[in-house]
Amino acid sequence: MPSPTRRTRPPHAALLTATVLAVVSLAVSGCAAGPGAAITASAASTVPTTPDATPPAPTPDPVDWAECGPDLDCATVEVPLEYAEPDGEQVALSVVRHRATDPDRRIGSLFVNPGGPGVPASEMVRSIDPSGETGPFSADIVSRFDVVGMDPRGVGESDAVRCLTDEQRAEQAAEDRDPTIPGGKPFGQLLKDARTFTKGCATHQDRAFLASMSTDNVARDLDQVRAALGEEQVTFYGASYGTVVGPMYATLFPERVRQMVIDAPVDTDLWQNDPLRLLDDVAKSNEETLDLWFETCRAEGTEACAFGDGDPEAAFDTLIADLEEKPLQVPPVEGLTPGGTLDGAMTLEGVRAAAGVRTLWPQLAAGLLAAQQGNGTFLHFMVANLTVAPFGGPFATLQEPHTAVRCADWPALRNLGEHRAAAREIADRGERLGSRAAFSALNCAFWPAANEDRYTGELDGAGAPPVLVVGGEVDNVSPYHWAQAMTERLEDSVLLTRTDVGHTSYRTSGPCIDEAVDAALVDGVLPDDGTVCEAVPAGTTRPPSAPAGE
Repeated sequence: MPSPTRRTRPPHAALLTATVLAVVSLAVSGCAAGPGAAITASAASTVPTTPDATPPAPTPDPVDWAECGPDLDCATVEVPLEYAEPDGEQVALSVVRHRATDPDRRIGSLFVNPGGPGVPASEMVRSIDPSGETGPFSADIVSRFDVVGMDPRGVGESDAVRCLTDEQRAEQAAEDRDPTIPGGKPFGQLLKDARTFTKGCATHQDRAFLASMSTDNVARDLDQVRAALGEEQVTFYGASYGTVVGPMYATLFPERVRQMVIDAPVDTDLWQNDPLRLLDDVAKSNEETLDLWFETCRAEGTEACAFGDGDPEAAFDTLIADLEEKPLQVPPVEGLTPGGTLDGAMTLEGVRAAAGVRTLWPQLAAGLLAAQQGNGTFLHFMVANLTVAPFGGPFATLQEPHTAVRCADWPALRNLGEHRAAAREIADRGERLGSRAAFSALNCAFWPAANEDRYTGELDGAGAPPVLVVGGEVDNVSPYHWAQAMTERLEDSVLLTRTDVGHTSYRTSGPCIDEAVDAALVDGVLPDDGTVCEAVPAGTTRPPSAPAGE
């Protein structure tokens, strides 16, 4: 599909100040302050007016970079634990920068957040391929920007939250799960797990630190890093939960935004105000994605998709019941899976992860067929390595920081009856994958660190430049109507739609999406609102060697 027609972003009155125009002019001409430059007088003295009246933090010291790899620099930036007490206890944040490969044409810093919550941005930056052939960003982006990954407080190298011992984590992972019970286990066992988890958080973590892990603080931290870099404005790309961070930053610091792209948006209203409904939407999206896989498997025929012999739904239900009655023992495979037991509920987890990635659809068909024949290696690999919780990243390493951010952001969820009612609603729909969302917020019912001042204002980005919102028509994590809601909520935003299946679209869905995102980030040129890009490749269950049908 050809590149979408684009329109040039109109100037915003909020941006038309002498200081900002001077900085933008210097950046475009290639004369902007170089990497690691001292903070400019205007950046240090201009204090944004924020909607929540939090007192401004003192300007941080310039970043002291140390080279830590090819084109990579690493540093720590100290920020206030509580912005209401900016001169009080400080938190050290890990920051990694990939230097622009064409410094003469450098625009500025591109801040990135890959989501989770709990996925380290530092890992995303370290995975950059300067050639653009692989990796999270195109060669044009990498050449024009210093790509900056700040691990949010409590995530990755910024003192990642840990609540369970390795033994406790392994014990919970090894327990048998009953897929007929919402949540995968009997309610009493789920309560026991939640109490063990939250007691561990209270024992091993400072409660004030846990309470501070909210997205509004992440946005304030990002602005502190911006100031330490000496940047007047930031360009921002956020995916999945990163689409909560981006609008939060644009709402608190609209004049600090140069350009912003958010990919696979979260509904920020649900995130802030109705998390159980948000998780219910995730359950529906999981099911919609699996249903499309079944439909595609049937339509492509048994030569392409042998699993189920033309009736994949019936074969799938039988396989899950058989595995729950008699789990498979999976031997360890070096570099692939540590081995273990594959029961019905674990298979559902593997299927949920694979169904949401269209390039894995042929492998999913092969994995189910192999499990039917007694080999559970592939599905066990999916659970051990790719299962997410539920907005991105390996579950075993991200569960603790993921939970801490959610519980800091969300309203109190102390009423166990509300959790049970939400789980019953999912169970009553008879969904195959509903157990992933049912009771997944139960840890917040016992969370030991209440966040008394979480930000609850609408995240509308008023005063920031127009935001490019990229949504997928079928997304097993971020349903399409979330992207539509985000576009309506953010002032002057533009919706770019990707067809077919997948969670996030940039760098996974073909040149139509990639060129539109690059144009927005580099030039501030957005596609027409409502532009649709067809995903390349499209979802298929057909293995590469299978003959094409009529």
